[in-house]
Amino acid sequence: MRLRCAVLDDYQQVATEIADWSPVADRVETVAFPEHVAGEDELAAALAGFDIVVTLRERVPFPASLFARLPRLKLLVASGMRNSVIDYAAAEAHGVTVCGTASTSTPPVELTWALLLGLARGIVQETGSLRSGGPWQQTVGADLHGRRLGLLGLGRIGSRVAHVGLAFGMHVSAWSQNLTKEYADEVGVHLAASKEELLSDSDYVSVHLALSDRTRGLLGPAELALLKPTAYLVNTSRAAIVDQDALLDVLHGGRIAGAGVDVFDVEPLPAGHPMRTAPRLLATPHLGYVSRANYETYYREAVDDIRAFLDGSPVRRLG
Repeated sequence: MRLRCAVLDDYQQVATEIADWSPVADRVETVAFPEHVAGEDELAAALAGFDIVVTLRERVPFPASLFARLPRLKLLVASGMRNSVIDYAAAEAHGVTVCGTASTSTPPVELTWALLLGLARGIVQETGSLRSGGPWQQTVGADLHGRRLGLLGLGRIGSRVAHVGLAFGMHVSAWSQNLTKEYADEVGVHLAASKEELLSDSDYVSVHLALSDRTRGLLGPAELALLKPTAYLVNTSRAAIVDQDALLDVLHGGRIAGAGVDVFDVEPLPAGHPMRTAPRLLATPHLGYVSRANYETYYREAVDDIRAFLDGSPVRRLG
C-alpha cells in the first residue's frame, strides 16, 4: 500500500505539475491542498491520514501539540533550510524526520524593488485611473537617484537590495545590531551610527532582518515617528518586526508617504482586516519567495527528500 503525502497551501495549484513526482509515484499518493487549513484542530483532522507532509516556508506552524495529534506522520518537508515555526525537538520525540530544500534570495530582492518602485511612482493609482477612464496623471513621482535608501539588515537579501540601490544612484545606509563597518564597506554602503539615525535620515527604508526576540517589534510607534513625512517603508521580511497597529496609525495619519508590505501577522489576511484597506499602502499576499524558479526548486527537492527518506537515507535534514 502506498504512503500518503499532503502538500499544503498549493494556492496556485502547481505543486504536482511544476516538478516531476514520478520518482516516488509508485510508493506515494500525493494530495495537494489548494486552500489554507487554519487552526490546529482543522490541521489535525485534515492530516490524520497522511504519512508525509510538504509545507511551504513558515505558513503552517508545527508545534509539539500538533505532532502529538499526528501519530501517522513520519516525514515533514519544509521549503528552505530554516523554519522558525517547526518544533524540531517535538518532531524528533514523535519520530518525525524533518527535511528542507534549497531556496534563493533573488525573488524577495526583486519583489522589494517592485514594491519600492510601485510606491515611488504611484503605479497602482495611475494604472487604476488609466484603466477606469479617470484623470490623466494624478501623482508626482518620488525620485530614487540621489535619495537615501536605509536598510535594516545587510545579509543575503539586504546586500543585494543595496547593490540595486547603488545602481540607481542612491545613497545607501545600513544598520543592524551585529553589522560591522568592515562588512558595510565591503558591500559599499554607509554604516548608520544607530537605528534612529537610519530611520530619520532615509527617504526609503527597507526591512531585511530575521525574526528573533531582538527584532520582534523593532519598529514601533517611537521608531515610525522618526520617519520623514515623505519617506516610504517596505517590509518583505517578517510582519512582527514592524508593529502593525503603529504602521496603520501612521498610514491613516499621513505621517509617512506610504508603505509596501508583503508580510502580515495573520496569513492569509482575513477579508475584513484593516491592512486590506489602509491608505498609502501597497500590499501583496506574501509573494516574496513565490517565483517559478523557487517553486521548481522547492518541489523538485521535496520529491528528492521523500525518495531519499523512503530509501532509508534522508537528506537535507533540519533540526
